[in-house]
Amino acid sequence: MSDILKNTIEKKRYAVDEQGYYGQFGGAYIPEMLYPNVEELRENYLQIIETDEFQNEFRKLLKDYVGRPTPLFHAQRLSEKYNTKIYLKREDLCHTGAHKVNNTIGQIILAKKLGKNKIIAETGAGQHGVATATVCALMGLECIVYMGKVDMARQKPNVERMRILGAEVVPATCGSQTLKDATNEAMRHWINNPLDTHYIIGSVVGPHPYPDMVTRFQSVISEEIRLQLEQEEGRQLPDHVIACVGGGSNAAGAFYHFLDDEAVNLIAVEAAGKGVDSGESAATTALGKAGVLHGSKTLLMQTEDGQVIEPYSISAGLDYPGIGPMHAHLFETGRVKFENASDEEAMQAGVELSRLEGIIPAIESAHALAALDKVKFAPNDVVVVNLSGRGDKDLDTYIKWGKY
Repeated sequence: MSDILKNTIEKKRYAVDEQGYYGQFGGAYIPEMLYPNVEELRENYLQIIETDEFQNEFRKLLKDYVGRPTPLFHAQRLSEKYNTKIYLKREDLCHTGAHKVNNTIGQIILAKKLGKNKIIAETGAGQHGVATATVCALMGLECIVYMGKVDMARQKPNVERMRILGAEVVPATCGSQTLKDATNEAMRHWINNPLDTHYIIGSVVGPHPYPDMVTRFQSVISEEIRLQLEQEEGRQLPDHVIACVGGGSNAAGAFYHFLDDEAVNLIAVEAAGKGVDSGESAATTALGKAGVLHGSKTLLMQTEDGQVIEPYSISAGLDYPGIGPMHAHLFETGRVKFENASDEEAMQAGVELSRLEGIIPAIESAHALAALDKVKFAPNDVVVVNLSGRGDKDLDTYIKWGKY
């Protein structure tokens, strides 16, 4: 474990407390039948992942299998357009095409050490499902991935990737048939199969300890940013870090090692869909209020009587009615500034990066890029945009949008 990682874990200001809360958000609001599963994880995750044996295996796989460290790329033409210095953290170059594999590598090692031989997962854009299917194939474990029927149609290449890797992909056919519903189905499966099954949650959501655990596995992103900036700029701290947020795992990873450095401006970008006030949006911090979703207290979009409002985004990975409890706390305290980008703004930003830098981003990541038009930067600022995934999976959506 690096000194940066050790030192930052010791900082407590924005960290989860012993009860699993970030301020008022977090906890484990779960049915009694799920309690043994979650409690087993809570009791064991820290003592397992903090051992040298775990860290050595985790770090070796990140290096030799995932391809870390991912580059921190100075995007010169993008920088010229916005008159500032922009770096892209290239999580799109991870094996499987997104940051999701950082977490699935960690959780698959943990699952094996807990004696689990079956894995379930939920997925929206399909990247977490692909990453889970990938590590299950690597480790020889059975894999079932739940995915909304709507998402299966718009992310068909990822569905086929999962199947080629040996996973069973089960459609969620209730509600909006998107990520929220896939998560519901995965949790039902876990309740009915507690002894031999581990649920690899793909984002910083769900009951404690998942938000903290997933954040720790993804924190390798900001750990590397600090080391790489020291090499490139002679300093570890950027002026701004920008990341998209659905549930928020890539943002949690990109922000984690900067949370106690108040000089770093942290910017999270949510999906405004067809407009924040259009009724077709996923901009949780603009529209949501405190409530319980998928096992934790957080901010979520809900009606006056507490029913979840169906979210909408052109991006399957941001099509979620809430945010992780850590992000809810960071929003409430003002540590992170939350922006939002519409479908149109995100698609334009995705094409802009493609034309200026030869990198086609995932539509999720394009939302983060859209914030470059919404924030004022000084010419000498160092701006890091977390490019959480590549756009291969979204080509059909780009084609249907057609404005390029």
